[in-house]
Amino acid sequence: MATTQSATDTMASTESSPSAVSWGPIVAGAFAASTLTLILMLLGSGLGLTMVSPWSNEGASVTTFAASTAIWLIVVQWLSSGAGGYLSGRLRTKWVSIHTDETFFRDTAHGFLVWALATLLVAAVLGSALSAMVGRGVQAASTVASGAAMGASAGTTATGNTGSEGASNAMSYFVDALLRPTDPARLSAPGAGGDAAAAAQASRILIASAAASEVSADDKDYLGQLVAARTGLPQPEARARVDAVLAQVQAAKVKARQAADEARKASATFALLGALSLIIGAFIASVAAALGGRQRDDDEATYLTARR
Repeated sequence: MATTQSATDTMASTESSPSAVSWGPIVAGAFAASTLTLILMLLGSGLGLTMVSPWSNEGASVTTFAASTAIWLIVVQWLSSGAGGYLSGRLRTKWVSIHTDETFFRDTAHGFLVWALATLLVAAVLGSALSAMVGRGVQAASTVASGAAMGASAGTTATGNTGSEGASNAMSYFVDALLRPTDPARLSAPGAGGDAAAAAQASRILIASAAASEVSADDKDYLGQLVAARTGLPQPEARARVDAVLAQVQAAKVKARQAADEARKASATFALLGALSLIIGAFIASVAAALGGRQRDDDEATYLTARR
């Protein structure tokens, strides 16, 4: 019993009193990593804006833009986490009478803590700004990819009075195409009330048909009669115009759905690669801290040996 107590007292006396966590190097490395992250994100934002163009068929697609952004996030995590972890390893004081394996573990843990603190700083201070910046970039790329089709897709999901008004505005081009007279003199000939009523009826038919994804035979016949009455076209030509405009509406819907699907896939790719970048950042920070700590101890040992 006395021997056991003596061994316990001996172990307690040899236990190091300072904490195994050196918060000074951790905070310094985290601030360095956060600052480097900000610089690299601003650089990536500038490079990303060059990929988006307001002109059709120019610039990167939504998928390319999101994938490039996610890859850049991996690069940012690699560089910033590596720098922060290495600094934490080099700036710590030397642990005396500590086994090599324990030193390696502590350095690795310090690198992980640097990454965790830097991630929290970036999320707290820059999270909303970076999210808005990336969101605007993806939205701009999506708008360029979809074009005017996005306006037509709004009509398929309109609900309520405000939504119906927006859908009517989205369908105004197709209504104009239906009721466009063959003779320009007809633009001022019909009464304003008749034109407005015809346009309103055609709009409601197109909106209801877009929501139902089909046009009934009765609605199609009525649209043909309405177009023939308002434009002076023969009935066969009016019916052909109706078919052509309905085909344009359907093509616009398909294009809008394709753009939405591309945006969904791009968002999923961005989220997955973003999570992967964080995991890579944690690993790089831990390894860099271990390398920095080992180099610090080796350099100090070499310096002490040279002095002797």
